[in-house]
Amino acid sequence: MYSTVYWLAARHRWMGLAEVAVARQRWAVEQKPNPVGEALAARDRAGTYLNFGAVETGLTVVDRAVAQARNSLSGVERAYAVGILNLRGMTLAGRLKDKTEARREADRHIRSARAAADEFGGDRTIHGLIFGPANTATHVLATHIDLGKPREAAVMGRDLPRVLEGLPLTRFAPAHINLARAQLDLGDRDGALDNLTTAWQAAPELARIHPMGREVFRVISPLHRRSNPQLLRLSKLSGIRL
Repeated sequence: MYSTVYWLAARHRWMGLAEVAVARQRWAVEQKPNPVGEALAARDRAGTYLNFGAVETGLTVVDRAVAQARNSLSGVERAYAVGILNLRGMTLAGRLKDKTEARREADRHIRSARAAADEFGGDRTIHGLIFGPANTATHVLATHIDLGKPREAAVMGRDLPRVLEGLPLTRFAPAHINLARAQLDLGDRDGALDNLTTAWQAAPELARIHPMGREVFRVISPLHRRSNPQLLRLSKLSGIRL
């Protein structure tokens, strides 16, 4: 429950509520031994550091939690806990200012996440969070963009329809938003607009509050003719005036 409250609060940028949710979540998992719950709480706590730009501290939280999960869990539970922590870790790593260190840290978490996903098997949801090879791939795509590697992200995007099969719309929309980011970096503004439109059509409520989606729209809108019907529709859905 606290993890869901954190997720909603972070998406809406209600940062005070997000911090309260994470604090209550940490308290809750301390009431009864639950190593998987502790991994989830650490993931969300690291997320608050990501939201405030303290990525180094967030990475420290993730690494400590990964070590604890490896020592206290086994089998599928260990793969799940380590994997979801690695997904947070690669996102944090991609935001490091030192891009040499960012690539090194991101590669470490990507390798670990892929290994955990292989051990875990197909994508499925536990405690409200989905993990598996496909969801890992969507996070890797986003991390490539953060690392300044849009071409690698665009190459991954060619296989995106297959990767997204069976994933919830909460993963579908961000994946298309991130592909739009890569295409925008590569100068493919028509492709970026198409993927942004796909994201908004699939999950308009999420796309409307997604910070990257709104930023891509703000960048892309001056590059198109104001009479473009796709642009006009997105303007209406997003609430951002042209």
